[in-house]
Order: sequence, then structure tokens, then C-alpha cells
Amino acid sequence: MIQTPYYLIDKSKLLINMEKIAHLREASGAKALLALKCFATWGVFDFMADYMDGTTSSSLNEVRLGREKFGKETHAYSVAYADHEIDEVVSHADKIIFNSIGQLTRFAGKADGITRGLRLNPGVSSSTFDLADPARPFSRLGEWDLKKVEPVMEMISGFMIHNNCENGDFALFDEMLGNIEQKFGPLLKTAEWVSLGGGIHFTGEDYPLDIFAERLKRFSGDYGVQVYLEPGEASITRSTTLEVTVLDTLFNGKNLAIVDSSIEAHMLDLLIYRENAKIEPNSGDHRYMICGKSCLAGDIFGEFDFPAKLSIGDRISIQDAAGYTMVKKNWFNGVQMPSIAIRELDGSIRTVREFDYTDFEHSLS
Repeated sequence: MIQTPYYLIDKSKLLINMEKIAHLREASGAKALLALKCFATWGVFDFMADYMDGTTSSSLNEVRLGREKFGKETHAYSVAYADHEIDEVVSHADKIIFNSIGQLTRFAGKADGITRGLRLNPGVSSSTFDLADPARPFSRLGEWDLKKVEPVMEMISGFMIHNNCENGDFALFDEMLGNIEQKFGPLLKTAEWVSLGGGIHFTGEDYPLDIFAERLKRFSGDYGVQVYLEPGEASITRSTTLEVTVLDTLFNGKNLAIVDSSIEAHMLDLLIYRENAKIEPNSGDHRYMICGKSCLAGDIFGEFDFPAKLSIGDRISIQDAAGYTMVKKNWFNGVQMPSIAIRELDGSIRTVREFDYTDFEHSLS
């Protein structure tokens, strides 16, 4: 058995998402780019590349990783590029999307050898959490004013519009896309391509995939554009677990179990958004609060039900641990970084990355 903690990517579960993406591409004509900000574990890129069109990035490091490890189309985006990095960004990208007119006019000459685009912000989003809302008041994410964009249209050929966030409601997506069409229609008709970003949970259970495909195809036809999607979570949802071991149990008004992992270090997004982890089947007569081993008082994965009492040495699989986990893992408290393992389609498991003290030491000065 592999020493815990470790992330376990199951290719058979990843394949379910990939096949849905392949179906959507075929039915809609849209292209799908993996959003590296959510998932950048390149050990499965060769597998995913058979079902997706390339990658989209948020930084120089990500665009380089996409080019070198995934291949295919490589889209570069950043909230702001620095003078010292723009040449290297362009060298790795097929398309570069600027966040503002200021960045576009500043670096257009540097990027005249590749396709250029601009981010638009329609002023509405599906997010109910201010931290993740791209349309929050005074947002820095994209241009809002059609009249300001029209004069620079000769410098770009398309747009990126990212205003969905964990949106599993097709009706809401359809409503917001209609809003985009109403607000930016004249611009869209002059474009060659439009990326609708990520945050659309179209690989979720019971999502109306064919209706979604028809809506994308209609949008593409109405404006004569190549549609791109940038699935992050949708690409890897429910494909990965975080495997942990119980180190101690105690009772302090509730039954507690301390595991050899940390929500702050290994599933940080859950702590940021104040969400519980997932454990399945989460049923039984024995309820425990599962706690991380860092010194942070709130290092808690959540409360779950188990069929039997937990004992030291028991293993627990924390579900849905791919998105915004490995890309955000950190060395807080020096807690051991989880290894990364892959379960192949034949059921065999191989460890592809282990971390040790040297990695911890080298992360500091």
C-alpha cells in the first residue's frame, strides 16, 4: 500500500468526463481547453489530450506547462503581463488574451505573430460568493464598455468571456449568454472566435448536455465564431481522492479523528469557501469530525457518518479532490505533502510524484 497522504487520480473516472467532453465537441463544434488554474497534474495530460483541444492558462508558468506537457492549442491569459515576461509568454502561445485595453495596446506589437484577443466582462455572473465573482463591483477582470472596445477591434480577432462559476444550471447559463448577446452583439459579429470560459458544470449528472450543445452551436452560427470552452472542474470532477490515515481519536463533546493530512495545506479551496470535504457513502451510526494535523484550530474536513468506530490506522478516502487542490497545495506547518498516484484503466496503481524534506527546504530561502 502507498504511504498516505496521497492524491489518487482514477483514469476510469476521468474517462467519464473526457467522453462527455468529446461528445459535446462533436455535437456543438465547440473546442475544449483544459483550464490549468484548476488542474495542472501533467502526468495525465497525454490521456486527456485525446479528448481535448489544448490548454488555457493564467500565467507564464502555466502557458509554458501547457505547451511543453499538453501540446495542441495553447491559449495565454493573465490579469496583467509584466514587461520582462511577455516575450516568453508569446513564444509558448497560439493565442494571447489581454485583460484590458491598456495591456492590449501596450503589448500588441510584441504579440503580432500570434492571435490576439481581449477579455470582456458582461457585468453578470453565476457566482454567489463575492471572492469568486468576476462581475463584483469594481472588478478588474475584463472590459465592460462596448464603446471603448470598438476602436481597438482591428487589433484583435476574438474575445474571452468568463462569468460562470460552478454553474450546473443550464437555464441560468442560457440566460447569461442571452445577456452577453444583448450587450456585446455588435462586437461578437465582428469576431472570429469567442471563449465562454469555464465554470460550466456540464459533465455533472443529469446536465442536459445535448441541449447545451445545441445552444453553443446556435451561438456559433448566429455570430460566425469558433466557440471555445475552458473546463477546469468539469474536466476532472469526481476523478480523484485524497487518501489519508487516522492518526488519533479523541472525544471533546464530539468524536474526533485526526488524519495525516490538512485541509489548509491539501484542500485549501474548501477552507477558503468554508465548505466541507466529501466522504462517501457518509452513512452509519458513528459520527466523527475529521480533523487535519496542522496547528490551525479550524483545520477540519467536516463531520461524517461511518458504519463502525474509527481506529488508529484506518484509511479514509476524501472524494472529489482534483480541482484546485494539487495546484494550491502548500507546506504550511511542514505537513507532509501528499504524493500523487494514478490508477490506470486496468486497475493498477503507480506513484508518479513523491515529496520529501528537500522539496520543503527548497520551497523556502
